[in-house]
Amino acid sequence: VSTMNAKTSSGGEEETSGMRNETLGEHGCLGEAKRGQVICVAYVIAALDLTFLFMQMGVMPYLAKSLGLDSVGFGYLQTIFGVLQLVGGYIFGRFADQFGARAALILSCTSGSIFFLLMSLSTSIPLLFLSRLPGVFMHGIPGAQKVITDMTTPSQRAAALGKLGLCFGVGIIAGSAMGGVLSTKFGIYAPTYVGLVGSLINTLITMVWIPSQTKPKPDYHMTEHSDLFSIREILRLMKFPGVMEVFIVKVFAGLPIGLFMIMFSIISMDFFGLEAVESGYLMSYFGVLQMVVQGLVVGKLASHYTEMTLLRLSVFVFASVGLGMALMRTVWHYCIIAVPLVFAFSMLATITDSILTKAVPSSDTGAMLGICASVQPLTRTVGPTIGGVLYKKFGVSSFGYLQLMVNLGLFVYLLRSKIPLGEMKSQ
Repeated sequence: VSTMNAKTSSGGEEETSGMRNETLGEHGCLGEAKRGQVICVAYVIAALDLTFLFMQMGVMPYLAKSLGLDSVGFGYLQTIFGVLQLVGGYIFGRFADQFGARAALILSCTSGSIFFLLMSLSTSIPLLFLSRLPGVFMHGIPGAQKVITDMTTPSQRAAALGKLGLCFGVGIIAGSAMGGVLSTKFGIYAPTYVGLVGSLINTLITMVWIPSQTKPKPDYHMTEHSDLFSIREILRLMKFPGVMEVFIVKVFAGLPIGLFMIMFSIISMDFFGLEAVESGYLMSYFGVLQMVVQGLVVGKLASHYTEMTLLRLSVFVFASVGLGMALMRTVWHYCIIAVPLVFAFSMLATITDSILTKAVPSSDTGAMLGICASVQPLTRTVGPTIGGVLYKKFGVSSFGYLQLMVNLGLFVYLLRSKIPLGEMKSQ
């Protein structure tokens, strides 16, 4: 019965949402300016959050090694963090739906502060493992996505979410550089001190600049204060028209390349023969590509083509990338392949997030974003085992062939299926 009610209310929700947002646009110029300011603040929070995250990721292997943790133990450390992020993603999204995007961002930034505090005190392996626990609520990107989703009309959403890729690029470049410089000049714990202070500043920015209500007021009564983690709620969301189909594409289209990226530190040494410094340059190159694609390409394409067209395009490009990866032999080949790879990865992430948040009632967008955010932690959890087997038994080309086969299958599926979506382009 609840599923039928949810489906019945979905159509009306989309119609009233569109009418409500148009009304806001016509009768509130000051409101529009305020929303634009809040969205910019959300971008700043996301950029800072990612900078601190990549900063600690760069020094974590060296910190773990200095404490006597071997490669197997480091794998366990990464797996624990992945599992915590996987479990916490949906809970965080439900929290955002029930208490608002501002409260959720404060929770994320506060958890980040505790994370860096514990990491700065990690003088033993047990303390290092303990420092991973706050990661269950460290979801700065889904928090920023929630703010943007609440503050934009459906037709603006894809372009606005796409600009978060700029934050990702800034985080990779600035975080990697800062982590290296700080740890070299001031010691291995210096990045953790900067991350602690920066996360506290991020918390203050959220408290001052993000309003307590980012959703239009009529939507708040629709969110019931039920359990933060409910399998029944997840299944309910998956039953909305088009949600299950698009989510399956989101999970499987990027899975093979996700496995490859998890193994990249080993592949860069063994297959490409890169030194640590050269690997850092390659990551910076990825960051620049991400900024260019997300900042200049995704938004423009979203304004000219429907989301289903762009979803099919991203899957087709992913398949082409798989063929290129199967044939690549040098790091220069990989640098060329990286251009369509980053395009497909960015487009897929942005378009699927946009489609899925439009497919559910606005009172459930946080939960939907939380489910979307769990895709990468899921890959990080199962990736080391699957990726290790593929690399050892079949070599680097196996990732490419897997990528090609999976995405060709998904492309045919998207061409033949009639996924019920409200097609629209950004204005």
